[in-house]
Amino acid sequence: MIGHRLALGLGLGTLLAIGAASTALDIKSRHDAAWVASSLDILQKTSDLRLLLREAEASSRGFGLTGSEPFKAEFGDVSARVPAALADLQRAAADSPGPTTLLAETAALIDQRISVAADLIRLRAASDRAGMEALGKRFEGPVLMSAITANLDRFVADQRQLLAARTATSKATGTLLLAIDLSGLALLLLIAGYLIRRAYLGDRALRASLVRSEAEASWLAEKAEKQHLDLVAAHEKLRHSAEILQSTFNSMAEGVLVIDAADTVVFSNPAVERLLGYSPGKKLTEVRSQLRVYESDGVTRITGEDLPTPRALRGEAFDRRELMVQLQDRDEPLRLMVSGRPLRDAAGAITGAAMVYHDITEAHETERLLQQAQKLDAIGKLTGGVAHDFNNMLTIITGTIETLAEEVRDRPAAAATAALIGQAADRCTELIRHLLAFARKQPLHPRDSDVNSTILDIAKLLRPTLGEQIEINSILDEEELIAHIDSAQLANSLVNMAINARDAMPNGGKLLLESRRVELDDAYAAANAGVAPGSYIMVAVSDTGTGMSTEVRDRAFEPFFTTKEAGKGSGLGLSMVYGFVKQSGGHIKIYSEEGRGTTIRLYIPAPKGLAASPAPPEPPPPRGEETIFVVEDDPLVQDFVVSQLRSLGYGTITASTGVEALAKIESGQAFDLLFTDVIMPGGVNGKELAEETLRQRPGTRVLYTSGYTDNAMVEHGRLDQNALLLTKPYRKSELAQMVRLALVAGCDPPLRSVEALRSAKQSSR
Repeated sequence: MIGHRLALGLGLGTLLAIGAASTALDIKSRHDAAWVASSLDILQKTSDLRLLLREAEASSRGFGLTGSEPFKAEFGDVSARVPAALADLQRAAADSPGPTTLLAETAALIDQRISVAADLIRLRAASDRAGMEALGKRFEGPVLMSAITANLDRFVADQRQLLAARTATSKATGTLLLAIDLSGLALLLLIAGYLIRRAYLGDRALRASLVRSEAEASWLAEKAEKQHLDLVAAHEKLRHSAEILQSTFNSMAEGVLVIDAADTVVFSNPAVERLLGYSPGKKLTEVRSQLRVYESDGVTRITGEDLPTPRALRGEAFDRRELMVQLQDRDEPLRLMVSGRPLRDAAGAITGAAMVYHDITEAHETERLLQQAQKLDAIGKLTGGVAHDFNNMLTIITGTIETLAEEVRDRPAAAATAALIGQAADRCTELIRHLLAFARKQPLHPRDSDVNSTILDIAKLLRPTLGEQIEINSILDEEELIAHIDSAQLANSLVNMAINARDAMPNGGKLLLESRRVELDDAYAAANAGVAPGSYIMVAVSDTGTGMSTEVRDRAFEPFFTTKEAGKGSGLGLSMVYGFVKQSGGHIKIYSEEGRGTTIRLYIPAPKGLAASPAPPEPPPPRGEETIFVVEDDPLVQDFVVSQLRSLGYGTITASTGVEALAKIESGQAFDLLFTDVIMPGGVNGKELAEETLRQRPGTRVLYTSGYTDNAMVEHGRLDQNALLLTKPYRKSELAQMVRLALVAGCDPPLRSVEALRSAKQSSR
């Protein structure tokens, strides 16, 4: 009995000793776990400090490059948070003398780097480019940042090494604690077995239970260790994924905005800050108060609950909703395409909303310019068709009135009436010519011309024309600018633009004429419909007048559109300029601001190495006795032409279609000149008729006529480049001169069309 008690006492004493040791080891295990947690916390704080330093460096560089105030504000916010983050890290590592010394050195470097970044922002804000260049040449920022990164890398490496050592110590302590616990449990089981040694079956069951407990304890220990390592790896992977996602959103051109159910911003990227004027820390109510939001028409205001974010918070999902957004500090509104989705939790309750804003301002402007060009092209086709038909009738009127005037010379009242009709016909002719200029259906007579000489000649003419209250200046390229254009039409265009400029400056102002050679690149051509990239001669006319609104500028080239009072403008001036430039293969652009003035730039394709050629002289209008074959589908025009030719001494034969004309030619009908309309019904046009005539009768003289013929006919193969052309309407004298020119054998006529005759007359005057 005494031995039994002695053994039991010894067993209990041993068990108490094991319990005390287990308690001590448990305290040490908790201490080791706290050290591991401290190391992980230090690594996290180091990562946070790195991120703040990168944000401060990026925002200072962004402000230095762009001068954007959001970058400056972001730098101020981030740099203010750096000292606190550094101090927090130093406190966390205060018990380690080595890291404390390294962090103290790093803190001094960080202060210097923040100071250099602040100097950059200060110099950029003061627009001190010299200071910025000097600061950049010293490379202080990159050197300091490299030193800081190296120190933090060393610090992190030390901490990771320390973390590994502490983890190993914690694991060893845990293993020892488990061993002691198991030893105590084994001792307790031995005591229990000693006490109930006679219960063999119970003892065996107890031992089996102990084996299972040991196995489970070992499995739990391994699982806990594995879960700990997995948690550390998952945390690092999550941090890396967050950095990638943040960088992706920050580099997107589309604005991204995420809000919670309380209308508080959870996430935003720099694009949404640019588009909506939002900056971190601002409330959405403040942002909305600084915005004016309209429907896509730019007129219907959107307020309150109809705005995109409240709609998304109500559970509405929408895609590509087009809106106009006007910021208080921005002159021009932005056109945005907005998509929104509500965010829901597992139960389906709305927890916030995600918004995406896509800026389509530039794309919409390009589409608008394309539609405007298409509209002008459609108007031009309609105008050209009407002018073509009207020219046929006007040809009879303008020609017949001369005959009528001759017959009533001895009756003053009738002569006055005839003169009045003639003046009206002249005005109609000029109007049709303007319409054809806009429609790009006027015959041009391009030659190699010196653009600067044309501008200087017009400048001399404009000084007495515009009046003393208009100051005229010229800034011309020193290089000789030669272009293959109709110089008379260029001069006419300059006069039209100068008169418009004078009317926009009723109280006087300045008029500037410019010229220079420019290159229009692919980007400019892509943004301006119908423009081919390449070398151009730019001619600009600028004024300091009242300017144009957007609505007026969009319609400036439309025929008969004018902002002047009734009777003070036909609305065809800029239309003629537009048609001339487009027909010459060029481009025209209006730049205007209300209250500041207007600049109109003409871009004329610029050949190189060409010299200007002089204008040809006008030949006198002769008579003749030859036979003219008149082929005209309009009977009124045909009768008029026949009567005029006979009055000039010529004989005539006629045909109304190309087929009829070919039949007479094949029958052997004699004539000296084929005078044919270009566009005719019946399957054989004027060019085909002339080609067949020349095939059957080589050397036959041909003169074309049309009210719808221009340089495009040459480009489209309707006429040869050297073909003689008499454009409708024309007078008897013009008909006589062109017929005579066509009949002169072996002569290359210097004037190829009636428009050349008219230009020569104007020059002689």
